[in-house]
Amino acid sequence: MSGFRRGTRLGIDVGRARVGVARCDPDGLLATPVETVPRDKKSVERVIALAEEHSAVEILVGLPLNMRGEDTASTVDAREFAEAIAAASAVPVRLVDERLSTVSAHAALRDSGRSQRSSRSIVDQVAAVVLLQQALDVEKSTGRPPGTPVSQEPA
Repeated sequence: MSGFRRGTRLGIDVGRARVGVARCDPDGLLATPVETVPRDKKSVERVIALAEEHSAVEILVGLPLNMRGEDTASTVDAREFAEAIAAASAVPVRLVDERLSTVSAHAALRDSGRSQRSSRSIVDQVAAVVLLQQALDVEKSTGRPPGTPVSQEPA
């Protein structure tokens, strides 16, 4: 586990209607769901409150690129959300590639026997768990922080 930085991290899956939040233990062994935050004027505030509540050392926001690694409308939205968190919080924010996290989350829920409809309220949390776990695995295997840092400067 060379180069792994200890500390609780939050994983954030930004959606148009909801924001999924997951966290990991300080050793980065396991990502677990925290809550689904309704997407409104208070979502950034709530994510920052959760970061403080869990003493997060970093917030990892999923960046939904398309399969060719290009930006989409959702990518722009996620970047703006990450920048809003970074501007309002002292906790470092990083953008991490989450191309397959929502797909993986839907598949995991389907495999566990949940219907698409009954999964709607938790799929964002599960997607956040998937992207956080992937980011932790990347850091453990490379010794480098995942993704790219978001400037803490107000835009």
